[in-house]
Amino acid sequence: MSHHTVTLIAGDGIGDEVTNACVRAIEATSVKIVWDIQSAGLKAVTDFGVALPGATLDSIKKNGVALKGPTTTPIGTGHKSANVLMRQALDLYACIRPVKSVPGIKTRYDNVDLIIVRENTEGLYSGQEVQITPDVVASLKIVTKKATEKIAHAAFALAEKLGRKRITVVHKANILKMGDGLFLHTAEAVAKDYPEIILDDMIIDALCMKLVTNPCQFDMLLLENLYGDIVSDLCAGLVGGLGVVPGANIGEHAAVFEAVHGSAPDIAGQNKANPTAMMKSAAMMLEHLGETKAAYQLSKAIDTVLLRGQVRTADLGGSATTQQFTDAVISAIIDTKT
Repeated sequence: MSHHTVTLIAGDGIGDEVTNACVRAIEATSVKIVWDIQSAGLKAVTDFGVALPGATLDSIKKNGVALKGPTTTPIGTGHKSANVLMRQALDLYACIRPVKSVPGIKTRYDNVDLIIVRENTEGLYSGQEVQITPDVVASLKIVTKKATEKIAHAAFALAEKLGRKRITVVHKANILKMGDGLFLHTAEAVAKDYPEIILDDMIIDALCMKLVTNPCQFDMLLLENLYGDIVSDLCAGLVGGLGVVPGANIGEHAAVFEAVHGSAPDIAGQNKANPTAMMKSAAMMLEHLGETKAAYQLSKAIDTVLLRGQVRTADLGGSATTQQFTDAVISAIIDTKT
């Protein structure tokens, strides 16, 4: 039987627990993966002096695919985000975050099903900051036609693949007329190559209001980096929180799949973490690897366990441990195979 070699980055905090849960669940699908263990984040700073060691980058470049746990980034000081460094170094220009209502998880809305496509390499996250005086800092937002064309084509291609009918490009071009104007007008130009898909646009603040009043009116969202980061977390809150939402960072030569939540150091090592988001990201990875059947088995098993409601971690109102939830998912995978 053929196998895949995948870079595995546990990250920090609860990373070991949730990535181990994914490894066990993938094994239950019978897909053969050789894991290339690497490091990133705070642990990498401690061990190697940098948040993103060269060996980790080399591993992802070689294998083309990585499964990554959450990493810790200090606030206002310390090392740069390993996530941002990785996306820029590997040109993982497309961040894809499906946001869909989860069976059995009661929220204000029942039928949320949207996909967020976020430009991943520039905007304010380009990290271009200048200390003008001791009391003044200028942060430069970068928008290029080239990067915008790439993310727009990625969004439309994904819409075609998944049978989606409408993309809403999100901006603040009424104020940032040049930068956000370039993002908007470039997306409109790309849309002409995809006549079967409707493109409309919305100002970012209006979008946020409409998302919390009726998120079901949206199909796909196309956003620049900072807006995409904020809106992704907002939308996660519509379906149960960051613990149930997956994410992928895609480039032409590599793809990194990761949960979108933080490293939760307050519960690290206590067997309390919810591995759902990480498992759903692993299912996206299996789909990317062409293991469609296994991806379905894993996704179906997660939904089955959550719908039954008997085994849930504390963040979803239950008392199950990480291991107990993982065991339940594995049992459900085995049931789908028999």
